[in-house]
Amino acid sequence: MVLFWVAQGVRIFRVDNPHTKPLPFWEWLIREVQTNHPEIIFLAEAFTRPKVMKALAKLGFTQSYSYFTWRTAKDELQAYLSEITGYPEREYFRPNFFVNTPDILPIHLQSGEPWIFKARLALAATLSGNYGIYNGFELLEHEPIPGREEYLDSEKYELKFRDWNKPGNIKNYIGQLNWIRKTNAALQQTANLRFATLDDEEVIGFVKESPARDNAVAVAITLSKAGPRQFWFHFGDLEIGPEGARARVAAIENLVTGEHITIEWAGFGCASIPSGTLLCFSVASREGE
Repeated sequence: MVLFWVAQGVRIFRVDNPHTKPLPFWEWLIREVQTNHPEIIFLAEAFTRPKVMKALAKLGFTQSYSYFTWRTAKDELQAYLSEITGYPEREYFRPNFFVNTPDILPIHLQSGEPWIFKARLALAATLSGNYGIYNGFELLEHEPIPGREEYLDSEKYELKFRDWNKPGNIKNYIGQLNWIRKTNAALQQTANLRFATLDDEEVIGFVKESPARDNAVAVAITLSKAGPRQFWFHFGDLEIGPEGARARVAAIENLVTGEHITIEWAGFGCASIPSGTLLCFSVASREGE
């Protein structure tokens, strides 16, 4: 069956609930397919126990669903990312951060407030090298089945026709984020991640570097509806740059506004930042680079 669809040009297979089937079966199937078609991607749609999710990744699944969908607080996000970007998980577990799915409308999106949609999108797109959104997220669709984490008018049961230019859409915000990802290799990977110290528990900050260490990006995202936020982003002794020439952060460029900032006192201050705001900066170890 899989090889039939490969012959039709399908290159990505999202496998529903693979943890409910014998694990040796998937190990055999993925090996048989990728032996002749190494470009085929298998995505494990498995929201189950951590040990089982990791076992699926070890036996061959290219990407994995993750617990990101339900991690909302700063300490939860930092703890979870520290786990999956540490050793040995970083060697085999490739997370795909989905903000919503055909089956899941998270409780935090059910308010329909634009700031939380933007914040969750920014987190997914910058924390993980792979991220996904399901139809309707662009239009802030948020009507649930009462008392459940599931869409009321689900495409699983009906055909839907959408006006993608509907007022209130966040298409431009998504496009801007994707452009930042496309032009910064640091955001196209997951493992090279270090959390920064910010003196605000409602703002999360981190620095990512590309595998070649030739691109570094600093990110700050507000996590609370209360605002605006004011905080100091501490780089401290954090070093960036190629091996043998690593140095402390000297300057940053705001990737949204183009503003250049020279770093003094090992950090920089941000004032009056609205809820759900993404701050993304290209980072240089010597001013002008």
